[in-house]
Amino acid sequence: MPLRSDWSQRNCSMARGLDILGDPWTILVLREVFFGNGRFDAMKARLEAADSVLTKRLSGLVEAGLLAKQAYDDGGRTRQEYVLTAKGEDALPVLNAVTIWAEKHLPAPSEKAHMFVIHSGCGQRTTSADTCTSCGQQLTAANTSWHSQTRSETPVALATATHNGTAA
Repeated sequence: MPLRSDWSQRNCSMARGLDILGDPWTILVLREVFFGNGRFDAMKARLEAADSVLTKRLSGLVEAGLLAKQAYDDGGRTRQEYVLTAKGEDALPVLNAVTIWAEKHLPAPSEKAHMFVIHSGCGQRTTSADTCTSCGQQLTAANTSWHSQTRSETPVALATATHNGTAA
């Protein structure tokens, strides 16, 4: 039994988009992959998610074409990690928008509980999801960093889409 209605065939673009991106776990999984954290166990630990929840979201994102599986060697064992596709990378403005909106409108539970969108090109924090408010350049995964103060003291460059198993 599905958790909710299927909105994939709705006449509304927003409803169809929310069919894939409307679940909080899905957005948090994408956040982890953008941070370069695409291995199941690492994601599970960071998200504190149950295996079933994480497995379902990862499967859905692979099926929707936002993530792909890529093999890696884990000390003699071949395992799979999740990487962004071009379609997944195109979701970056959505994640940026949620972050920027939350920073503007929701109180942080602690001084370190902040995350900022940084344009790596000029090094400035932006308040736009798709364009740097300082220099006007379009934001992409290749030129954007996130500064999550609970993760690191400095901004973290984002992962980009992979093509044929190699970073773009």
